[in-house]
Amino acid sequence: MRSPEHLPQSIATANQPWDARLARRLVMPLKDSRVTPNHLTTLRLGVGLAAAAVFTPGTYGWSNLAALLLVLSNFLDHADGELARISGRISRIGHLYDVASDAAVTILIFIAMGVGVAAAPQIDLELPPVLLGAISGGAIALIFFLRMRMEDMLGKAATRQANVAGFETEDVLYLLPLVTLCNVTAQFLLAATICAPLFAVWVAIDYRRVLRIRRVARDVAGQSWQPR
Repeated sequence: MRSPEHLPQSIATANQPWDARLARRLVMPLKDSRVTPNHLTTLRLGVGLAAAAVFTPGTYGWSNLAALLLVLSNFLDHADGELARISGRISRIGHLYDVASDAAVTILIFIAMGVGVAAAPQIDLELPPVLLGAISGGAIALIFFLRMRMEDMLGKAATRQANVAGFETEDVLYLLPLVTLCNVTAQFLLAATICAPLFAVWVAIDYRRVLRIRRVARDVAGQSWQPR
């Protein structure tokens, strides 16, 4: 069975999440332009860093603006990959730049969220909000690293996120404007502090499983080449 990267274009597109499909349509005019995927990755990184900075004041208005910037940043994260695929400008360096940008933006967003929650005088948590943000961000950084390592070993298709009705796990961040609009950023941060480490443990267990499978496959391959 072929991986999604090698499926006919119409089938591969149908298997994509909705935001990736929209991003593909929007970047189609850039296919033969001077705009490169790395340009879009840099734009995504800049918007993501701006979102993190805007979260730090912790006020209602700034937090809502930060959430909207983060939604734009997440959408741009699909645009660079789609441009790379349709233009044939896929590179290892570009992929690493994209992954590093994803990790940096996500980690800083949660830390900045913690800074913003700490700046709000009406919110009182048992643990420092910045520490909660760092825990969430650190767990997400570990998830990014382990998924990248598994992708190197098994390919992108093998580490594809669960897709339900065109939505992936990471698409939950598109709901962040509702979180800030309802003024429950502190509660969201607490939930992330619990859920992100648990998910990191699950990914770590899966990573160990992949290592065992690869080790067994190497041993079997080595034995099959032994001279008789």
